[in-house]
Order: sequence, then C-alpha cells, then structure tokens
Amino acid sequence: MRRCTHFVGFRGEEYHSAVRAFGPPDFIHRGWDRRAQREIADCDLVVFAKGAADQEPRNRSYDDIREV
Repeated sequence: MRRCTHFVGFRGEEYHSAVRAFGPPDFIHRGWDRRAQREIADCDLVVFAKGAADQEPRNRSYDDIREV
C-alpha cells in the first residue's frame, strides 16, 4: 500500500510552505471532518494547517472544493 499525503484546512500561503516541507499532497481536505478521517489509511501522512494532530473531527461535513 502506498503512503498518501493529506493536507487539511489549508487556505493560503501556508499551503506553499507545506508543499516545500512535505511535497505536493495526494488529497486536499477543506477541513477536518468525519469524511476526511475515513479517507485516511494508517500509513498516510496528514498535515494540518492549524490545530493538533489529535483534534476531534467536526460532525458536519465540509463541502467539496468548487471550481469556478
């Protein structure tokens, strides 16, 4: 199983800093919710823009990224 990188909650310039540090993400999650939590395998790397790695996921789901 291949290790994937997940970015959670990135909105601005901190995204570019995370890419420099961890490489480009395989998945981007708008926020930490139960759906994002289900999509992460035990071997995956999860990078949070803010907050602790052990934070509880939000009960309500974030919407998907919309392209204009």
